[in-house]
This record gives sequence, C-alpha cells and structure tokens, in this order.
Amino acid sequence: MKKINRSTFLKQTFGIGSAMYLMPTLGFASAGNQRHNGISSLWQEMVKANDQHVQNLLDKGDNANKHGGRSYGYNFAMLASAYCCSDSRFYEAAEVIGLLDYTADKLIENQRPDGTINAGNLESPPDTAFIMEPLCAGVYILSQKSDRALAPVKKKIKGFVLKTGEALVVGGIHTPNHRWVVCHALARINQLYPDPQYVDRIDEWLSEGIYLDKDGHYPERSMNYSDVENNAFIALGRLLGRPELYDAPRKSLEMTYYYMEPNGDLVTTDSRRQDQYSHRSIVVQYLHYRYLANYDQNGRFAKICQLIEGFPGFDRIIVEEALFHFMEDGMLRKDLPEGEPVPVDFEKLFTTSSLARIRRENTTATIFGGVDWPLIIASGRSVSPNFFSYRKGNAILWYMRMSASFFSMGHFRSQGLRHENGKYHLYQKLEAPYYQPLPKSLRNKDGDYELTPSVDGRFWSKMAFDKRPLSNVKTLESKVTVEEYNGKVDVLFEVSGLEGVSVTVEMCFDQAGQLKGVEPAYDGEDNYFLTDGQGVFEKDGDRITFGPGIKEHGRIRRLDGEKYSVHFGSLRTEGNHVYLTGITPFTHKLTFQ
Repeated sequence: MKKINRSTFLKQTFGIGSAMYLMPTLGFASAGNQRHNGISSLWQEMVKANDQHVQNLLDKGDNANKHGGRSYGYNFAMLASAYCCSDSRFYEAAEVIGLLDYTADKLIENQRPDGTINAGNLESPPDTAFIMEPLCAGVYILSQKSDRALAPVKKKIKGFVLKTGEALVVGGIHTPNHRWVVCHALARINQLYPDPQYVDRIDEWLSEGIYLDKDGHYPERSMNYSDVENNAFIALGRLLGRPELYDAPRKSLEMTYYYMEPNGDLVTTDSRRQDQYSHRSIVVQYLHYRYLANYDQNGRFAKICQLIEGFPGFDRIIVEEALFHFMEDGMLRKDLPEGEPVPVDFEKLFTTSSLARIRRENTTATIFGGVDWPLIIASGRSVSPNFFSYRKGNAILWYMRMSASFFSMGHFRSQGLRHENGKYHLYQKLEAPYYQPLPKSLRNKDGDYELTPSVDGRFWSKMAFDKRPLSNVKTLESKVTVEEYNGKVDVLFEVSGLEGVSVTVEMCFDQAGQLKGVEPAYDGEDNYFLTDGQGVFEKDGDRITFGPGIKEHGRIRRLDGEKYSVHFGSLRTEGNHVYLTGITPFTHKLTFQ
C-alpha cells in the first residue's frame, strides 16, 4: 500500500464527514455555572483550552508540541477528549481522527524493538511509562465511544500499547519513583487490555514496600517526584480497587501544604534531587488534592484546591492540559465538598529533613540544616547550602548562604537543626590538617603510594593520606541562630576558631524588584554590599527590610569550594545578590522584617 504524508491524509479525512457514524455523547457535558466548588465553569474553560490545542495541532503540526519526547502521548489524550466531548467544537470531527491516526503513527515510528521509546534516557522503561499515562487515558476515552470510524486508530494504538506492556513487565528502573511510574503505566494498560502478567509485575514492585517517613517524605524528599508518586498511588488505588494505596498520598499532601508559600510556590531546599536548586508550584498537585477531597469528603483538601485555582500556573497546567483527566476519572468531575479553613499562622519542624517552616499570614521563613553527610555531590543526595529564606508577599529572599576562605572548603552546611527555647540552632565544625611523613614501615623508594582522599575530603592524591600522622590541625566553628517573633526574624552569626579567616554571607533576592541602601560591587553583575545600616528589597508593593550591614573585606568569588571549582562549577543562581563580610572571630546579628 502506498504511504501518504500527514497533509494528504488530513485532506482525505476531511472529506469523509458524511460517512461518519455519529454516536451519542458520553455525558461529558457541563451543567450549571459555578467555579470553586462546582465543576461547570472549570469544565467549560478546560474544553475551550483543549480545543485551542487541537486547533494549534491542525495549524502548526508538530511545532505545537509542548512536552518534548512525551508530546505524542499528551496529544493523543487531548485529541481523544475533543472528539468525545459533546461540548467541544471538534466533537466527532473527522479531522480529529486524522490527527489521532497521525499521532499513533508517530508513536509507532519512535517505538524501539523492545517496546520502549527514547524520551529522555535511551530505551528507558520508566521514561516510556511516563508517556503511557496520558496515552492510555486517551485510549480509554475512545474505548467508551462506539464509533466505527474510530476502529482503525483503536486497532493501531492497541498494538503500540501491548508492545509497550511487554517492555514494562520485564524492564528495569533507575530511581525510587520509577518503580511506581512503571506500576502506574501497567495498571492503565491492564484497564484497557486485562492480563494477569501486568498485575503480577505491579505486585512484585509493591512487595518492596512504600517508604514514607514520619513527616510525609518519600525517599527522594522531592516536591517534583512526590507529585509523580502521589499520582501513581492514587491511580493504582483507583484502577486496581485498592484504596489502601491512598494512605501515602494523603500523608504526603498533608505535609505538602506546610511547604507551600502564600503564592503556591513549594519549598524544595531539602530535596535529594535536582529540584533542590529550583522552584516548584503546588499547582501540579491539584488533581491529587481534588481526587482525595472528593473521595474522602475532605474539606481541608477542598480548600487547598480552591486556593490553587487562584495561583499562577493554574491556567497553563490544569485549564489547558487536564481535560482528559476529568473525562476519564469521574471522581474529578464531582463538585468539591465545602471547604474548611487551613492554617495560615504556624510553626512546623520537620525532623526527618531538619527543615523548619514558619508562616505568619503573608510572611514566611524557612530554616534548613539537613544535608546528607558525608557531603557527596550526586543526584539522590541533599547538598543545598541554602540554610535560610524569607518572604513578605511579593518580596522574596530566595536564600541565604555563608562561606569562609578556610582551605577552600566551601559553603557552610549545618550538621543538623536543633530547636531549643524558641530558637533554631545550626552548627558546623570544619577541620583541616597538615600531614606528617609516612611511618618508615610504609615508605617505598619509588614513591608510588595509594591514591586516596585527603582526610577533610577536599582532594585526592597518591599520598596514602589515611596512613599519615596529622598535625597543625586548623578548625573553624560556625554557628547560626535563628529567632522569629510575629514575622520578624533575627539571624545571629558566630564564626570562631582560626583567626583572620574571611567570612562572606550571601543573600539572593528575587531577580525582579528593587534594592535600596546597598552599594554596587562594580563587577558588571547583580552584586551588592550592605556596608552598614539597613537595606530594603521591594517588589510589587511589598518590602523586606534587612540589616545592619557590615563590610570588612570584598571576597565574593569562589565561594562554592574546591569540590565545585575543580569542575568549573558554581551554585550561583540568578537574582540580586547582597553580601555581608567579616573576619574571624566574627559575630553579627542580621534582622529581617
């Protein structure tokens, strides 16, 4: 059979409208006109946005893709939604079948011989599983519609899904959350084409146990991947009829609220993954809160849903992309229960990650002392030097760090977080030795010794460091004490030990906004000194006042330490950077209000 390109196929498809077998609506139509507790107006907004995406696909083809290598899975789901939703202007439209067929062809074209897809990692079962959530939702939506015009595309996509299932029942994973992503995909495939091998594989992974610490963190302590895990466990509970799997998402989502800033941003400082240096929004967890709010009739979760609907990103993440979720899951289509108040004035210490959260209405503070020791720079370990952040409305101090010119050992990272008498205590002791000659019995005339790390972990050399006597050990003790009262915060620095060491306190304020009372560093970048007195950061009518300042030296470079600089790396982020500097013994109190 002669192959035709997408353009020709769509032109031919447009001409078969009179031959379409138009079937009754699936019942995915709106009623009423509410917004917060009612589904109707949200539904209408989602349908309109979904239609716009379909139109973009018709106009721009693959240039309208929004999810990289996973786009075809999402496109299939959004096209299926448009075709099957009676409120859509593309309801039962012939051109949508053409796009569905084209999308199925692209998926098949990109499928590897083992059933996987290269979408991130190569021939990766978990990356392929990520595609299957939207894709299988779209296939399920189509399966509920008896329309002979859909038969060819249903048959085509079934072949793709079954081949993927073969890969997922034997394929491996890399990270903790990947286990549940694969299980999620298998549960969806099993919903479409039931087979005991899918459930057997799910049970094999589940038998390893679901880890959640007493605060509500999954192993990766990541707001990025807790979304993935909550999503998977809710889907597994729903599709397999195992509501006990909802326990982990419930606990995770209860905790997540306390990580939420007033504008919906989530604190990620204690993450063990890449998001420890980035920002995440609670908007991505909306569907999980909504499902459990309705399933449990949980008024607190309903209130959080209502808050999320007003946050930045809700239109893009939910309104523009979530129609297929609502169409394939009736629990999401239910009206939310009556919302119950959630706390906006609290102080919460998460002992498992040594992170404290304080909120006083629109003012928040975060204190962190829970990096993973020994300090090893790798994905899967918590290494962030950001030990304090502070917000007043739109005015944001993203983070505070401290570094000393002590043998290039880098940033201060606390060895835990202690809460006593209303104060939070952070502490680190550094030791840097010098090395004596090897014992005579261990010397060799060729000078060929074992390649080992220095005792302080700064570098490696063929010196057999672990066998050498130590001397001239230098120490640096750093203490940071944080005390909050009614939104005002004092941060006390005490650095002692070796005298004459340069200490630099770095504050990174939001990139947008205006600083006052500071002195430019004149290095062509967004660097400033607070030499004395009070500084002010203002943004959109909100302000943070901080001070007094101090400047005893000008060292603001190479703060990261040898572990980073040897690889030409830096932890510096975009923003307005303000520095306070001192010389040991160094004591200084900084107040934020």
